[in-house]
Formats: sequence, C-alpha cells, structure tokens
Amino acid sequence: MSGMLWLAAVVVLGGCGSGGGNPGATELDQQHQQAREALARYDKAVLDAGGQQGFVPVGELTSQRGEWEPANGDNKQALQSGRVRAATPLGAAPRSTGTVSWDNGATRVVPLISAEEALARLAAAGTGDCPECVPLDVVGARPTTMRIRTTRGPATVPGWEYTLKGTAVRVTRVAVTSSAAVTVTPPSWDPYNTPSGLGIESATTTTTSARQLTVTFTGTPNRADKPCGADYSTEAVESATAVVVIVIMHPHGANEICTAIGASRTATVELAQPLGERAVLQVLQGLPVELTISD
Repeated sequence: MSGMLWLAAVVVLGGCGSGGGNPGATELDQQHQQAREALARYDKAVLDAGGQQGFVPVGELTSQRGEWEPANGDNKQALQSGRVRAATPLGAAPRSTGTVSWDNGATRVVPLISAEEALARLAAAGTGDCPECVPLDVVGARPTTMRIRTTRGPATVPGWEYTLKGTAVRVTRVAVTSSAAVTVTPPSWDPYNTPSGLGIESATTTTTSARQLTVTFTGTPNRADKPCGADYSTEAVESATAVVVIVIMHPHGANEICTAIGASRTATVELAQPLGERAVLQVLQGLPVELTISD
C-alpha cells in the first residue's frame, strides 16, 4: 500500500482507535497522553541541544544527487539500510563553523563535523533492515550545501557530498554537529500499542506572534455532508517549547464502507499563547513539522 493510501486508510478508519495500552481510554484521551509524552521528549531534545531551538531539522538529513544506474539497483536499499563505509580516509571540516540560511534572510552560525563523523551518522540513521546488502564504498568527500526542511521553513545548510565507488550518484549528509540541532527520537514501534490520531504534515501562520495556525493533513476528499466524508476540528496541547496539534475527525456516519482515497485537507487551531519560537509537532510520533510564516 502506498504512503498516501495508507494515510487515507488511517483517516477512514481512525475513529476506531484502540486507546493504546489503556482499554478504558477513549481515542482522544490516548492522543492527549501521546501529546504530553511528545512534549516531554521534545523538551529533552532541546536541553540536549544546549537549551536552544534555533535550528530544528524536519525529515531526512541524508539525500542523493543523481539516479542509480540499472546495474546498481541494489544500492538504494543499501543506502536506506545504512550500509555505507569509508574506503579511504575522508577530510576534516575545512572550517570549524558554517551558516544555516533561511529563505526569509535569517541566519545562524553552527559548528561543523568531519566527513567521517557525518558518514557515521548517515549509517546510524539507516533502517538496518538489509544486513545482506553489499556496503557502499565511499571513496571521497567534499564540502557542499544542502536544502532541507526545518521548523522555520526551508533552509540551506552546510553538508558533505560523498563520492561512491562504481556509480555517478553522490550522497549528501548534513554537516552540522548534533549539539547545535534539536533532534527528536520517536518512541519505538509497538504493534500491540499503536499510536492513535491523525498526523499533520505542515503548519502555516502569518507571524510567530499570532495564536492561530493552519495545519495540513491527509483526510477524506469530501466534507461530512456527503457519504464517506468528514469534517475536522483541532486541539492544541502546549508547553514552553512546542505545540502538539490534535486533529479530530467528525465523519458523515459511523461504520461506512469507504474506499481508501485521501485528499489534502486543512484546519485551523487556536493556541493559548502566541507561537513564538516554539516548534509544531504531530501527535503520532511527536516529530516536528515544517512551519511556513506567510507574511
């Protein structure tokens, strides 16, 4: 099942949440608990980054340039699994610091790591689910810049570009030290206690002094006035460092049999306090999402 269809299935069937490990809990109770746990994890991540959250990446810190050749079709799985290794000594960072630059003109100076340390983090971030994959040999590295998503929109960040043996594809990895970036570790997957709720994908606000966010998520194509449609309301669970947005589904009817087709939907959430420098988190794993400031 594709990612879009899986998300859609969650939307259509989401009203049947199990309440996690607490049989007496409603789905909304479970989401409130998940939100509180997510905020606690995020608070710890901010402390681990020195108490600052000026640079909070969203999503992958590894990317590739170019497409795998037909003869190298297995390389994609090897890379995703983290099966990479240095076949030759790699370079140190050419300077001790670099600059993260956002599209709105904001910048932040951050400490950098060596090519070998960045490669080790690339490998550690892999899924590890392909031990039989032949490791990719890294035969060179050079400083570069990368475009990544952050909690304050797209940013250009320092990175390392790796040359691999036997392919024209180049692999890149962010070169910023972990102490300068807020990195959230989601809870481990438990098939007997799955998270409840609908994860938002992004958020928009006019200014960080506002108390209103517009969030985007995958929901039903139609509103609740049509069969298999739904309307959505929201709640915010807040701390001093972050906001978890809960999206509540109000379907057309109970136990409808619907096709698993999703569509991009939006909803507005009101905050108790202006957003400020706080991150916006989704409720499923407590991971930060990209925030766009429209003005």
